[in-house]
Amino acid sequence: MIKVKIVRLKEKASLPAYATAHAAGMDVSACLDAPVTLEPSSSALIPTGLAIELPEGYEAQLRPRSGLALRHLISLPNSPATIDADYRGEVGVILINHGREPFTVNHGDRIAQMVVSKVDRVAFEEVDSLSDTERGEGGFGHTGVASKAE
Repeated sequence: MIKVKIVRLKEKASLPAYATAHAAGMDVSACLDAPVTLEPSSSALIPTGLAIELPEGYEAQLRPRSGLALRHLISLPNSPATIDADYRGEVGVILINHGREPFTVNHGDRIAQMVVSKVDRVAFEEVDSLSDTERGEGGFGHTGVASKAE
């Protein structure tokens, strides 16, 4: 198990927690002095009251919660949001309301999931050409949407 240092910047902040034994992501909660209402098509930065220190070679990703997305069309516009290992500020969650009704975020509401993962750094090698593949340059829907019968 990876140890991640965490500081409660506000006493009332909730620590991220796994909701089930095999959950990949930890629920992250809002830390608010007053409710925040997201009007349709609007976004807001929601504070968590937490700062973390990830080990070198790791990142944390913030992702939408499926229930908020399904029931209220609440998501993260920069999903997945990346928290780098050298960031020490407050973790904030950008929420966007894609729905048609206002949505209110209250203190303690679980608003996102956090997944901590190992990351490898890469070094690019500039070359004159790339190897050929069957796919080639096909992208952005080149395989269509219909099921391919075998």
